[in-house]
Amino acid sequence: QVQLVESGGGLVQPGGSLKLSCAASGFTFSSSAMSWHRQAPGKERESVAVISSGGGSTSYADSVKGRFTISRDNGKNTVYLQMNSLKPEDTAVYYCNARLRYWGQGTQVTVSS
Repeated sequence: QVQLVESGGGLVQPGGSLKLSCAASGFTFSSSAMSWHRQAPGKERESVAVISSGGGSTSYADSVKGRFTISRDNGKNTVYLQMNSLKPEDTAVYYCNARLRYWGQGTQVTVSS
C-alpha cells in the first residue's frame, strides 16, 4: 500500500517561510521521482516542483523559482518543500506525489496577514 503523508502546512504571514514534509511508504522511494503540486480555490492543480530519484535534478514552476526548494532524504523516505518569501497567491492545498501517479492527502498552506 502506497502512502504519502504531508505535514508542515499552516498559516503564515506574507514574506514568511514554511517547510513541508512528505513521508512515503509502500514503494521503493529511492527509485521514484517525487513532486509537489498545489491547488488553490477555483484553480487547476499545478505542478510546483519535481525532483529526480537521486535528487540530482530538480525543476520548478516559474511562479516559485528562487523562492521554493525541493529536496529529499532517501534514508528517511521523505521529500521536502522549503518555501520562502511566501505570497498570498501561494495559498493552496499542497500535495505530495510519487511517480506522477500516487498522491498524498494534502496539507493546507495559507499566506495571509
